[in-house]
Amino acid sequence: MVTGVTPAELAKYYPRLYHMAEGGSWPSIRRHGLLGTEALLDLFEATPEVRRPILTQQRTQDVPITHPEHGRAVVRDQKPLNRAKLEGCLDGCSFGQWLQLLNSRVFFWLTIERLQTLMCAREYCAETHIVLTLDTLRLATDFQQSITLAPMNTGNTRPFAHRRGLWTFSRMSEYPFEERLRRPLYYTVVELAVEVGVRNIIDYMIQADEMRCSTCEKAKLQSMRTVKPLFP
Repeated sequence: MVTGVTPAELAKYYPRLYHMAEGGSWPSIRRHGLLGTEALLDLFEATPEVRRPILTQQRTQDVPITHPEHGRAVVRDQKPLNRAKLEGCLDGCSFGQWLQLLNSRVFFWLTIERLQTLMCAREYCAETHIVLTLDTLRLATDFQQSITLAPMNTGNTRPFAHRRGLWTFSRMSEYPFEERLRRPLYYTVVELAVEVGVRNIIDYMIQADEMRCSTCEKAKLQSMRTVKPLFP
């Protein structure tokens, strides 16, 4: 019997949420909040010519977008995805449908270890990133109906692709949390996503920093270092 997980139970095990954004994105986040790709394109009134490739193709690079009033924002790349691997592991879901699921949400890590793994991946280790640290209890309480939890990194197919489908994204009330607690917390919940996004992201933020990986050399001990505190 699946009993799900409440905001308080989730926060007991995962008191903080982490989001890694592109290095120049802090002004846009502070002004507009943290939005999913589709919602960001709506806000910036992107033309069909701009929207179509961003939403229907895998992004191999960051994509900057501009607006006369809203300024500049960056749509993050999807480098950890491999289309061939992804199409081979989808159940009852097309490649386009999977991209739509990813583009309709904003994603958070629940452990600092997963944040470091992403930041120190070969595609990102030489770059400076914006890291947002949020209060889990407050966010999960206010956005419970818009939150989905996943037992895997839904935007990654490396080093191998886990099977996935529409069922991968579970509501908090439907997630097999107690069952998965038999595993280490690193695997109990891998991703938390909020549909559309969080406009008032500042209300849930504990801190924001410019950060980067200490080294790109895998043979050396890697860690994250703060380049510049941004908030509070």
